[in-house]
Amino acid sequence: MKITKIVAYQVDLPLHEGKYAWSGGKSVDVFDSTVVRIETDEGVTGYGEVCPLGPAYLPSYAEGARTGIAAIAPSLIGQDPTELDVINRLMDATLKGHPYAKSPIDIACWDILGQVSGQPVSTLLGGANGDNFVLYRAISQRSPQEMADNVAMYREQGYSRFQLKVGGDPDVDIERIRQVAANMETGEKLIADANTGWLMHEAARVVRAVADIDVYIEQPCASYDECLSIRRRTTHPFVMDETIDGLEPLLRGHADDAMDVVNIKISKFGGLTKARQARDLCTSLGIAMTIEDSWGGDIVTAAISHLAHSTPTELLFTATDFNSYVTVDIAEGAPHRDNGRMSSSRSQGLGIAPIHKALGQPVLEASA
Repeated sequence: MKITKIVAYQVDLPLHEGKYAWSGGKSVDVFDSTVVRIETDEGVTGYGEVCPLGPAYLPSYAEGARTGIAAIAPSLIGQDPTELDVINRLMDATLKGHPYAKSPIDIACWDILGQVSGQPVSTLLGGANGDNFVLYRAISQRSPQEMADNVAMYREQGYSRFQLKVGGDPDVDIERIRQVAANMETGEKLIADANTGWLMHEAARVVRAVADIDVYIEQPCASYDECLSIRRRTTHPFVMDETIDGLEPLLRGHADDAMDVVNIKISKFGGLTKARQARDLCTSLGIAMTIEDSWGGDIVTAAISHLAHSTPTELLFTATDFNSYVTVDIAEGAPHRDNGRMSSSRSQGLGIAPIHKALGQPVLEASA
C-alpha cells in the first residue's frame, strides 16, 4: 500500500458557550481546525485532525499546522501509511519539531491501519478497557458565581469531574475554587487548572489559601522548575500538563516526584504513535493520565476516545469530549458523551466518516 495524495481542509469550529477563556486573559471564539485526508493506491482513505488552542497557548497555531503539513506531505507520497514508525521517522527527518503539524497525518495513518486490519484503533492500541470511560468538563474562566453555576449545569449532563480555568487574579481564583468546592458532591473531582498563568508567589498564595479544600492543582506556573517548587509546598494532588511534551520531561517528572497526574495531549506529542509511547510509559510507571488534545472536533474526539479507552481504567484519570463544546459536526460515527462518559467506536479504524459539506474545499494538496 502506498500514499498517493495528502489533502488538508480548514474548518471553523464555533463554541456553544460563545467564548472559551483561560489564564492571562486569553480566549477563543471560533477554533481554527485542520483536517487531513490521506489517500492510498488501494482505495483506503484515512482522516486526522489538529486544532491548536489559539496561537498563544502552546508553541503551535493553526496556520503553522497547515504550513507544516505542506512541508511534510511531499516526502510521504509513495510511503506505506501502515508503517507508522517509518512514517514518523520520515516526518521528523523532513521537519524538525512542530509535532502538532505531524499529529493529523499520524492519526490518519492509524485510521488507515485500522481499516486495513479490520480493527478499531483502540484494539491496535492495546484493547478497550471496559464499556466506557469518564470525561471531565472544562469550566471557562468567568466570575466565581458564573463558574459555580456552570458546574451545576454540567453536573446535570452527567459530568463528575470539573476543570476550573484559573490562573488569573489570585484573590479571584481563590474565590472561584472555594465557591465551586462548596457545592461539590460525593465522588466528584475538582481540578484548578492555571494553564501556566500564575507567577510563583501567586501560586504559593493560592495553594496555601485553599489548603483545606479537596482540589487538584494543575500546571500553576510556566516552567517545570517553578511548578516543581509549588508541588513541594503543597499537599494537594498535582497535575502537570504544558511542560510535559515528550518522554524525557515525563521521565524527569517521575524521578522528581513532580506530579500525580499527567495530561497527554495527542498533538503536543505529535500524534497517536508518540502519545501511545507516553501512555505506555506512564502505565509502566504507575502515573495516572488525562487523555486529551489542545482542542478539536469529531475526528480529534475520536482519536482521544481510542487512546483513552485503551488506557488501563485505574490509570485513566479522565478524558475529553471536545466535539460536545462546538456547534459544527465534521464527521459521522464520532463518539459522543453519554451521561458524562464516552466509549470509542468498535468500527474499523477511527470509526468516522467525514461530512464533506462541512469540510469544504481543500486548502492544500500533495500528490505524485
